[in-house]
Amino acid sequence: MTDILSMTPDELTAFVRSIGEKDFRAKQLYQWMQKGAQLYEMTNLPASMREKLEKEAEYRLPKIEAKYVSKIDGTVKYLFSLIDGECVESVFMRYEHGNSLCVSSQAGCRMGCRFCASTLNGKTRDLTASEILGQVIMAQRDTGERVGGVVMMGIGEPLDNYDNAIRFLRLVSHPDGLNIGLRHISLSTCGLVDKIDRLSEENLPITLSISLHASDNETRSALMPVNNKYPLEKLLAACRRYFDKTGRRVSFEYTLIAGKNDSLPQADALAALLKSGMHAVCHVNLILLNEVAETGLSTVGRKNAEAFRDRLEKRGINATIRRRLGSDIDASCGQLRLRHAKANS
Repeated sequence: MTDILSMTPDELTAFVRSIGEKDFRAKQLYQWMQKGAQLYEMTNLPASMREKLEKEAEYRLPKIEAKYVSKIDGTVKYLFSLIDGECVESVFMRYEHGNSLCVSSQAGCRMGCRFCASTLNGKTRDLTASEILGQVIMAQRDTGERVGGVVMMGIGEPLDNYDNAIRFLRLVSHPDGLNIGLRHISLSTCGLVDKIDRLSEENLPITLSISLHASDNETRSALMPVNNKYPLEKLLAACRRYFDKTGRRVSFEYTLIAGKNDSLPQADALAALLKSGMHAVCHVNLILLNEVAETGLSTVGRKNAEAFRDRLEKRGINATIRRRLGSDIDASCGQLRLRHAKANS
């Protein structure tokens, strides 16, 4: 079966020809798929063509298994089920400047970050490009609102699913498709240095976000096993190469964890690390930990976070505290999938 939602318009045209249909039918089919229509809804396609597609094409959008809407800010959290029963999460976030969707790139994660719910049961499999794209399509179809930005920060490590992640980026930004500007897309990675170097050659003007979460190797290795392979020195060197190649500012995510990485001396060390390691403009997003019972880790108070931010800014590092959306619906990725897995085990 041919995965037609993972195809570019040109690839879809070639496929439509291969099943004996005219080229213009590919454009009709493509437009329907971008809207999340089922085959029976594609009424301007001949019944004979739809029958061929049923037999020869794979076209399955994620199914909404569960949906939660925040009473605080309207954030929508989706649990999507895939063709094999695997589940992933997406979060639809409303901002003054438009809507963004946080998407998952894998079913589970093998990176082992201690503070993250997504990795507790390991990785089951990679998502296809169409399964990542389908999250955006279905969120738009369900809300009736346009998604203007995408954050690849849900379940999974995008660069660990490199080929599908890159194909997704090209599909979601295609002018004949959803046409979401690449400059409105962020990709978050725990720091796979070899893949960061590959990404810098793709000519994709996205925002690269690095999950840093520590200012020294000992602390980072304890929180993030990936640091044992790619310590801070190698990671920051890759970030510097990425900036030099693309001209795109790198963003660093730093989740504040009580008693682990939240002291003011650690803020000083972080500022010194970034000033010496990057030699370029960068930004730090401070994140208040979404607590996951299984990890035993705790978040810090708002005042502590503000003191950490102020210390960074005093040391010349631009920093903000990320606004917490959907706090009443466990909007951080991984928690809903974990509950669903336990309920069905």
